[in-house]
Amino acid sequence: MIPNQPESPYYTAAHEAWRDTVRRFVEKEIEPFVDEWEEAERMPRELFRKAGELGLIGAHHRPEAGGIMEDLFYMIIAGQEVARAGAGGVSASLNSHAIGLPPITRAATEAVKRRVVPAVLSGEKIAALAITEPSGGSDVANLETTARREGDHYVVNGQKTFITSGMQADYISTAVRTGGPGMGGVSMLLIEADMPGFNRTPLKKMGWHASDTATLYFDDVRVPAENLIGEENQGFRIVMQNFNFERLMMAAGCNGFSQICFDETVAYARERNTFGKRLIDHQAVRHKLVDMAMKINATQAWLENLAWRIDRGESPVAEICMLKNQATLTMEYCAREAVQTFGGAGYLKGQKVERIYREVRVNAIGGGAEEIMRDLAARQMGL
Repeated sequence: MIPNQPESPYYTAAHEAWRDTVRRFVEKEIEPFVDEWEEAERMPRELFRKAGELGLIGAHHRPEAGGIMEDLFYMIIAGQEVARAGAGGVSASLNSHAIGLPPITRAATEAVKRRVVPAVLSGEKIAALAITEPSGGSDVANLETTARREGDHYVVNGQKTFITSGMQADYISTAVRTGGPGMGGVSMLLIEADMPGFNRTPLKKMGWHASDTATLYFDDVRVPAENLIGEENQGFRIVMQNFNFERLMMAAGCNGFSQICFDETVAYARERNTFGKRLIDHQAVRHKLVDMAMKINATQAWLENLAWRIDRGESPVAEICMLKNQATLTMEYCAREAVQTFGGAGYLKGQKVERIYREVRVNAIGGGAEEIMRDLAARQMGL
């Protein structure tokens, strides 16, 4: 399952030391408080600061961008260790910087980088990404939020929705329409939460309760032109580059949640007795566990191989799309079998497997729905 062996061709002693550091952090700073944060439907800002001090935020950003991610395995470890808390909302909100900050580190002006990046990496500020709109999700080329240039400012009008960390974010990398229809009219702007005309409202969700999710409203928000990320009408490419990393990150996290389903089910099956013997002594239950392990191992192997190849300069977009689907389908299977094996206990709130079961669909939709991933993979493969 999830590797923890120094002799791995991918994981060095430095990686394993990082895994131990993150695991201790999760056990001390996250796991004891998950139920409290689920009820509050948000995490405290203090957690971001603690994660920043640890380097956990930096694990999703390359050293040249101020982070500690010397290779993608630091990100994989971080995502799968945080998943051990069994709360997708914590993973989602704590990692909103991983999709909100890269457009800035890649394409913003040096002045904006100096002002924004250190504050986010330290956990003092929270970054988010705003792409999806009420009128459409994955169809980025047809977004409707507009940004009209007026002198030294852009005037932004429109809405974004399903925005992770939307209620607490200070910096929001936002896709807007500055030109004509289609992908050629899309730009990226850094919108800041204290700008007049910006408002937001929270959303209630099936899962990810510990993550504050919001709809954002822009009513004649005046954004300084220096907050343009990249060139005007060249934002579509930035969005697409961002999706590749997001999908790889989601695949890592989903397989981490699958592993937790397996671990929790093994532990429960060894304790629970039915018909005079432990659950795990029933052949049907052992077969479920083996099937879970098969899917987890296959997904993990593909994830690690892709990470190794990407670190060496490849850009296997089709495989990233397929891996994202593979990981969410594995998570769906493992969550189902975990709750089924737990029986009535798996239906009670407070169980990791119950939370993970409720959070299957958001992973299969977010970052590109399964149907979109299949179609994009097919086109990349020339089918």
